[in-house]
Amino acid sequence: MTDIAPTADTNAAPPDAPAPHAPGPDRILADIIAALPELARHHAPGGAAYTALSSAARSAVVALFARGGRDVTFGPFGPISFPYHRMGAVDSLDLFGLDELILFSFYWQNRGRYRRVADIGGNIGLHSLVMARCGFAVETYEPDPEHVALFQANMRANGITTVHVNEAAVSARAGEAEFLRLRGNTTGSHIAGAKLDPYGEIDRFKVRLAAFDDIAATADFAKIDAEGHEAVIITSLPRERWATIDVMLEIGSDANASAIFDYARDAGVRLFTQKTGWRRAETLADLPTSYKQGSAFLTAKDAMPGLPPS
Repeated sequence: MTDIAPTADTNAAPPDAPAPHAPGPDRILADIIAALPELARHHAPGGAAYTALSSAARSAVVALFARGGRDVTFGPFGPISFPYHRMGAVDSLDLFGLDELILFSFYWQNRGRYRRVADIGGNIGLHSLVMARCGFAVETYEPDPEHVALFQANMRANGITTVHVNEAAVSARAGEAEFLRLRGNTTGSHIAGAKLDPYGEIDRFKVRLAAFDDIAATADFAKIDAEGHEAVIITSLPRERWATIDVMLEIGSDANASAIFDYARDAGVRLFTQKTGWRRAETLADLPTSYKQGSAFLTAKDAMPGLPPS
């Protein structure tokens, strides 16, 4: 029997050819941010695409920001400095999770739509920094003076002059309230009564309150991360205000989801949720009830801006 020589693989690399150059973590992160609008229907936490993107993003973030985090090229937002900082059980790396990258991508897609924005729950400044790099004028509200000090340092490190931080929480009315700083996770600190049964080491002190309607009067977009106080904030807004503002927010409980759903229906406000791949929420079950289920977008518009059509 005649031996037949194997067919050569003309696509194979020569034996001595170097291995293809793998993209660096900055390129990986930039590619994820760029791809997120096209993958909007796969943004629901827990899906296969979400899980894969989350893992890839986490690896890139750790490589870029765990040691120093200075002058890191961060996708379309350019070089940023965001030094590592612990906030109890969480740290500054957690602020770059996939759910946050989804919001950053949304800001970038709408950089020509919004002009004056409010960052409610500014923490140590990453959202405000990204918003500023999108060209927005940013009014930030953060009640914890320890976070405010880090926030201001981060703005200075990045040469940001279009962000103004207010040392205040946001509620239905201006005034004063007791604030609980949770030492075990300061990103979960909140106005007294906003969450049930806080535990661990807690600092209690008074903070100033700013009224959301006053903020919305001059903003065309607001991002709200109010740690359980979101229903109080949203339901305080007069129906007519929705003609000039859109809101992106976390919803932290079943009770808050129910209150916001009923308010939106009565006010003629449309809800789009990450939980549904940014489809319009038709039932209460479509709303998130925890930060683990992503964000919700409220608008008087018929569609969520900045996303490709279905």
